[in-house]
Amino acid sequence: MLPLLVLLVLVLASCGSSHSVSKGTKGARGTTQSGLGSYYADKFNGRPTASGSTYRPGQMTAAHNTLPFGTLIRVTNTRNGRSVDVTVTDRGPHTKGYIVDVSRRAAVQLDIIQAGVVPVQVTVIREAADNH
Repeated sequence: MLPLLVLLVLVLASCGSSHSVSKGTKGARGTTQSGLGSYYADKFNGRPTASGSTYRPGQMTAAHNTLPFGTLIRVTNTRNGRSVDVTVTDRGPHTKGYIVDVSRRAAVQLDIIQAGVVPVQVTVIREAADNH
């Protein structure tokens, strides 16, 4: 049982770090990206994220496929101009054309709960302190 647990931990740890982008490329301050944004379903509350933190709907966090964990990004709903600043703590979304999943709190502030998916712009505000 213990060897299986160790193997699982190693596999999960390698998955989280394989998506990081080195600073100075896609994670550079001021970098922008446009696409679709959505938000985490409530069923993910309390579950671990790829960074090892626990997802909490009331926190200002997001999932992004390439930005390093800890990167602060501004997500703007381009339909209404509302913006929020969130920290990347997870990987995703895993649907083509989608570029970010935000926490429920961020989704409420962006006014995307009703629509579920909206066009967004993501801008790097602060690079991660290190590449986790």
